[in-house]
Amino acid sequence: MAAGRGLRSFACWLVSLVVALGLLLPLPAGRAQNEEVDLALVLAVDCSFSVDAREFALQMEGLGRAFMTSEVKEAIAQGTRQRIAVAVVQWSDDRNQTAVMPWTVIAGGADADAFGMRLLNMPRALSEGGTSISAALLFSATLLRSAPPAERLVIDVSADGRNNSGPQVAEVRDRLVAAGITINGLTILNEWPTLDSYFENNVAGGPGHFVVPAADYDAYGEAILRKLLREIVGPSVT
Repeated sequence: MAAGRGLRSFACWLVSLVVALGLLLPLPAGRAQNEEVDLALVLAVDCSFSVDAREFALQMEGLGRAFMTSEVKEAIAQGTRQRIAVAVVQWSDDRNQTAVMPWTVIAGGADADAFGMRLLNMPRALSEGGTSISAALLFSATLLRSAPPAERLVIDVSADGRNNSGPQVAEVRDRLVAAGITINGLTILNEWPTLDSYFENNVAGGPGHFVVPAADYDAYGEAILRKLLREIVGPSVT
């Protein structure tokens, strides 16, 4: 048993090292990180105990394929500046959050395709744990401080459970909304059929906030596409 735990620990360390090295790679030429964007968006992906390997893969596949669609590319092109900045966070309990994709400016179809491909091949980078939506929000808000100048600041958090570790999530939500951040939710209802109501009352907030439910992980891809389109185009879209 001890040998097995040691092997698993080494594997987790190796995955973290590979991801960290990937974050050190330079951004594509011409994508300066101080250029103003229409939207700075943090995608916060649930990696808690309740998310198995297949469900994690469905999340990353759904995100990756969404960015590669003509709909998302057209939505970005409709913006005033025709570019957005996106970062990706994986999270579980109050001790486990990590940025697996740095701020990346997407300013055209080629950028969107490259970003989507990286998401499709993204490994799970941290240990499983409880569900700390509040810690994920705080970590994402800290990441937004280093985002390119943006007209709108949004955290997009996906989860299949309620906050069960870390600070009270509604209190964190209120603090971030007061700081000018909008929080949207994607709820996966396979374990908590009323999770969308919980998110509406405790997690989502800010101008034009919304919650998109998915019946299960197989429905995640379609739900995240609808959610991204609303976030990119802005609060006027329903």
